[in-house]
Amino acid sequence: MIMKLNWFVRKGLFYRPVTIMGWIILAAAVVFAVYTFIDINNTSHSVSDVLINFVFNLLIIGLFYTLIAYVSEKKPARVE
Repeated sequence: MIMKLNWFVRKGLFYRPVTIMGWIILAAAVVFAVYTFIDINNTSHSVSDVLINFVFNLLIIGLFYTLIAYVSEKKPARVE
């Protein structure tokens, strides 16, 4: 038996949460991105250090969010 999660729906290039679990995952990703930015900003010495490190971390956070959303997205019904 396959469990249907249906936490996200794909809208163009992005995944939009449709359940409370999807919104929790999105909020956790945003909170972690803000925490990462603050941490990098406190330990870096220049603006370029902050931006280079933050963009790399933001790409990783986005990759994991997209992977979770892809696995748990609501697929449209196939018409045969």
